[in-house]
Amino acid sequence: MPIRVLIADDHAVVRAGLRALLDGQPDLEVVGEAEDGLDAADRVRELVPDVLLLDITMPNGGGMDALERIRDLGVATRVLILTMHDDAAYLQEFVQAGAVGYITKGAGGPELLKAIRAVHQGRRYLDPSLAEAAVFLLLGPETPPSMEAARAPLSARESEVLTFVARGHTNRETAEHLGLSVKTIETYRMRLMQKLDLRGRAELVDYAIREGLLEDS
Repeated sequence: MPIRVLIADDHAVVRAGLRALLDGQPDLEVVGEAEDGLDAADRVRELVPDVLLLDITMPNGGGMDALERIRDLGVATRVLILTMHDDAAYLQEFVQAGAVGYITKGAGGPELLKAIRAVHQGRRYLDPSLAEAAVFLLLGPETPPSMEAARAPLSARESEVLTFVARGHTNRETAEHLGLSVKTIETYRMRLMQKLDLRGRAELVDYAIREGLLEDS
């Protein structure tokens, strides 16, 4: 039985290219496409593919909101992030959120096919170009978050975004509350993780609690 793959990317040209690549493989079958984060979660619920190729920056919540919604569905779909972002902050947050693979769009077709087959077989897969970032993930932050914060205090807007994220709001909900775009909220989240030297939502929540940002919640 072929590996059933769902493609989620907001660019039709990218989806078409991926479909052409995957359809040429006898062991792979593209069962559907999604053009934004909300659509991706809905299609996963409907189709329950074996593997979801998920872009990060998309309308209607983007990749993170989609990943969180999919995690709540409790399906067996394995999520492989396919993105242009090659920095450690994105890798950290998406792996922490449940993605089992992360590959950049700069990787070649053979590498992507290898990644899809690997995650379907129950293994994790990281783009070879992100080896250094993967080591950082394993070793953890070199400096305690409190020391990082002391050197780089948060702006008022960063504190607002952190508070909403720590209270469990999605990027889309945070964007609506603050009157910003989802992409801007994603950027703030990545910046916060880099600035505070944290890994994932759980550590952001711990930091917010320590700093008293949730005392009035």
